[in-house]
Amino acid sequence: MRVLGIDPGLTRCGIGVVDVAQDRRATLVAVTVIRTAPDAPLERRLLTIGDGIAALMDQHRPDAIAIERVFAQHNVRTVMGVAQISGVALHAAASRSLPVGLHTPTEVKAAITGYGTAEKRQVQNMVAKVLGLEQIPKPADAADALAIAICHAWRAPMVAADAGSSPLTPAQQAWRAAEKAAGGSGATHRLAR
Repeated sequence: MRVLGIDPGLTRCGIGVVDVAQDRRATLVAVTVIRTAPDAPLERRLLTIGDGIAALMDQHRPDAIAIERVFAQHNVRTVMGVAQISGVALHAAASRSLPVGLHTPTEVKAAITGYGTAEKRQVQNMVAKVLGLEQIPKPADAADALAIAICHAWRAPMVAADAGSSPLTPAQQAWRAAEKAAGGSGATHRLAR
């Protein structure tokens, strides 16, 4: 499964593409950050990021798109930028008939580290380890996008199992039980910048 992960941001939008085999082995395909100038007109910034996301979707032809979902944050300006970029990404995916998964930071952290309240550095270290990289992808937006993509690919069998198409493995059953017991605690935070 090839997944294009997006860490949405108006100034820096992280994009990571991974291939994940059925045995959960993940391979880096591409990683980048699309940047826009904070003083540029909003519509130009959205166009720049939208065009970049669309070009990467067309170049890498993912099977699915994964986007970080933000429930709440105290900084309204950040939330608005993230929401706008998420909308641009959702539009690009829908126009290509690509399925989209939205994942909270807690889900991503739990998928990558096994711990939903893991520190940012732990997530970055695990992304590098999972992908067999010698260094953590920089900037943080790049590592976050890869974490989101890996999370989506690793959760896909669980989502399919919930739909009745295949049974959960014991590890997936334990993870699902832990998620339900946690009740979404920590879901209101972004992967810290």
